[in-house]
Amino acid sequence: MKRSVMTPEHESFRDQFRRFLADRVVPFHGEWEKRGSVPREVWQEAGKLGFLCPTMPEAYGGGGGDFGYSAVMVEEIARVNATGLGFTMHNDVAAHYLLAYGSEAIKQEWLPKMASGEIIVALALTEPGTGSDLKAIQSTAHRKGDDYILTGQKTFITNGYSCDLVIVAAKTAPELGRKGVSLLLVSRDATGFSKGRKLEKIGLLAQDTSELFFDAVRVPISNRLGAENEGYSYLLHQLAQERLTIGLRAIASIEALLESTVAYTRERKAFGKPLMEFQNTRFKLSDARAQAEMLRCFTDSCLAEHLRGELTPVRAAMVKLLGSEMQNRILDDLLQLHGGYGFMSEYMVGRAWRDARVMRIYGGSSEIMRELIARDIF
Repeated sequence: MKRSVMTPEHESFRDQFRRFLADRVVPFHGEWEKRGSVPREVWQEAGKLGFLCPTMPEAYGGGGGDFGYSAVMVEEIARVNATGLGFTMHNDVAAHYLLAYGSEAIKQEWLPKMASGEIIVALALTEPGTGSDLKAIQSTAHRKGDDYILTGQKTFITNGYSCDLVIVAAKTAPELGRKGVSLLLVSRDATGFSKGRKLEKIGLLAQDTSELFFDAVRVPISNRLGAENEGYSYLLHQLAQERLTIGLRAIASIEALLESTVAYTRERKAFGKPLMEFQNTRFKLSDARAQAEMLRCFTDSCLAEHLRGELTPVRAAMVKLLGSEMQNRILDDLLQLHGGYGFMSEYMVGRAWRDARVMRIYGGSSEIMRELIARDIF
């Protein structure tokens, strides 16, 4: 499809990033899946080439581009299923919290280091037992002089094991419930901050994910992002962009796997003829093509809205819900067309099918997305 939302500059950036993935990521991703993380030097090389914080202002070391550049990276990572790269969390989630809510001192100190790959940043929201319910977090941060004393535990944290800096959601006024949440910056060398083991997942094997523990960590009040007790509203505002990135990843994955499956069915034979000559194959691929084009139109519409600053939380919930559900359904059909080979890790369709399952969970589960949409309806 011709995509009016992307400019020639975006497409030139796509070519550069695609070459980086082909040279420095794809050949090694299988090794990274075995070790459970991406080497730090890959982050540093990405920083040198301008692939970290491409939307941050140039004054802070970023590329100064619009969100279209981030969208290009999300799509290209999904196209080759390089799910180990935690760039999206770093670039499009964590960096935006610092830019939107950090003091000038915070932005000057940390954003240039994020853009260069000198540091890796994580966002710590989820806790054991809370899941998608951000209101239920139990981590607390009580004021003591010029500091907060942070105590709590986080889990399923992307970039958690490698992170040098983490944005932590904690209750600074527990009696206020969700209206008592603040966002605090904690550096990896803070006393009382520790990391658990890399969590063993059924997918996203190369993506560093871990538990984080905070045992009476002293956090300077100057390390708070934004106003005290306003963290929940900040989270709701920023989640729209995160959910859009999930939708973008979903459609790019579908398109890439549809293309490779078409090629596979041309070459693979069963009962003496190519798979593409069986009606079931043709109908499955026709359905996938039609659904993919429909999803691409909606996703690009949401991307265009976001570039204009008009994407609503409800529309973001829709694109996240539809994208993740459709990706899982279509990839399951495409894997089936590969037969036993689809279940082999050497074929990308099997790896992508495995990695796609969490898309219906993180960033807010499909059930939460449906509830957000229902609230808007009623």
